[in-house]
Order: sequence, then C-alpha cells, then structure tokens
Amino acid sequence: MTFTRHDASTAPEKSRPIVENTAKGFGFLPAPVAMMAESPELLEAFMTGNGLFNKTSLSQLEREVFILTMATTVECHYCVAMHSSILARSKADASLIEALRARTPLDDPKLEAMRVFTLTVMDGHGYVEPAKMQAFLDAGYTRRNALEVVLGLGVYTISTFANRMTEAPVDEPFKAFEWHAQH
Repeated sequence: MTFTRHDASTAPEKSRPIVENTAKGFGFLPAPVAMMAESPELLEAFMTGNGLFNKTSLSQLEREVFILTMATTVECHYCVAMHSSILARSKADASLIEALRARTPLDDPKLEAMRVFTLTVMDGHGYVEPAKMQAFLDAGYTRRNALEVVLGLGVYTISTFANRMTEAPVDEPFKAFEWHAQH
C-alpha cells in the first residue's frame, strides 16, 4: 500500500499547522511528518509526545542513545539515519554512533546503562527485574528517568511504526547516515 507524502497544500486541514511549522523548523518537510500527516491525530500525538520527551530530565545525548537503541531494535531506517545525523552534528564521538548503529556495547558506562535498560524495558514489555532496575539506578539514573524511558517508548513507537508502515524514504540531509538492518 502506498501512502501519500503530503505537503502543506495536500495535508488534511488539521495537520497543516504542524506540517507548516515542521517545514519551517527543518527547512524542508521530513518524510515521516509528510506521511504521518494523513492522520492528524497520529501526527499531533507524535509531535506533542516528542516535545514532552525533549523536556525530560534526560540529557540530549541520553535521549539520542535511547532513540537509536530503540530504532535499531525495531529496525526503523529513517530514525537511525536522522538520529545518527543529529548525534554527528552535536559532535558525538563517531565510535558511539557506530556502536549504537551496530547494536554493540558502548564504552561510556552510563550511556551503556541507558542502552541496556532500554532493551530490558522493551524485552520485558515494561517489566524490569529488580536487579536490572538497581543496575540502572547504580549507573546514576533515577526512577524518574526509568519512567521517562517509558515515555520515550510510547513516543517513538508512534514514529518508528509509522515510518516502517509508510516506508518513509530517507531525506537527502540524512542520506549520509542511511542504515539497513543486518540480520
């Protein structure tokens, strides 16, 4: 099934303000937003949730580690490309980006704890054994951070699943970071 890549002129009326604001912010309309625009409610839920996730007490780097961990796990090609680009622009170490993309352990113990905890929450569908929760807390995170991971999972389930369903093509600004799952 082919989904429409909307723009401000073709998007449903309720999606138009988000489409227009996103295009202004990026300087182009990213394919995922253009495709999600078909459902104004889905688009609004993602954009609102993403705004809330960005307000959490997790640092930008911790959020990006979370996002790339989730995106590689659910094999969202667009999110991996986009968030690899974000990390590179923020001057993150190339070895961190490569390890996240390859789904291998991270050198930084605290960031590795975020990666492992994210996988634990995903694998357990929210259940985390007490010892694994304690390991996350011992790495310097809080119970609030644990719940912020749940928020991130909700938000990024919307985008990763929608991106995969619509087969959102990777936009030119992220092409250098294209990624394909290795099985």
